[in-house]
Amino acid sequence: MQNLTIDFICSLDGYGAAEGWPGLWGMGGPEYFEWLGSAPDKDYPILMGATTYRLMSAFAAGGEEGVGVLDAIPKYVFSSTLDEPLAWANSTLVRDDAVDYVRRLKEESDSPLRTLGSIALCRALLNAGLVDRYRVVLFPVITGATGQDRIFDGYPDVRLDLVESRTFDGRLQLLEYVPTVLDGPPGV
Repeated sequence: MQNLTIDFICSLDGYGAAEGWPGLWGMGGPEYFEWLGSAPDKDYPILMGATTYRLMSAFAAGGEEGVGVLDAIPKYVFSSTLDEPLAWANSTLVRDDAVDYVRRLKEESDSPLRTLGSIALCRALLNAGLVDRYRVVLFPVITGATGQDRIFDGYPDVRLDLVESRTFDGRLQLLEYVPTVLDGPPGV
């Protein structure tokens, strides 16, 4: 069975985006972009929902720096609102139940899988016990007034065991964990 990594970028206060801010909060730098282009999982198939697809495919079409590397990668888009054909290259529309589909995909895929954004999809996959790694890149901004898409609201309690950390461009923090979904707070 293949591994699945949840992959998020977020502000320090847990938002996935902010009104009026550019992509990556305007803070993407050369080390971060090099890592995106050379990471071992850079070619792994990507799972995403409709909202993330709309945002990222628009970035790709507009030539946003760092997004073009995703064009050749297989993308599975879970949506009941999008229509075929999807415009972004190598994108497959999936209307099946995401948890069931990803469970089968983990069993049948030739390579590990990862997500991109897609808060509700990631929450459902984590709750179903399908997530093997949880990776976050923290951007050093607080977007309390303009933040959108709070990532961790509605999540179960999760213990995270750190397996990797790194700093990019002297400001972005990569944190990678093995998650364990808890039934509630651990006993004392």
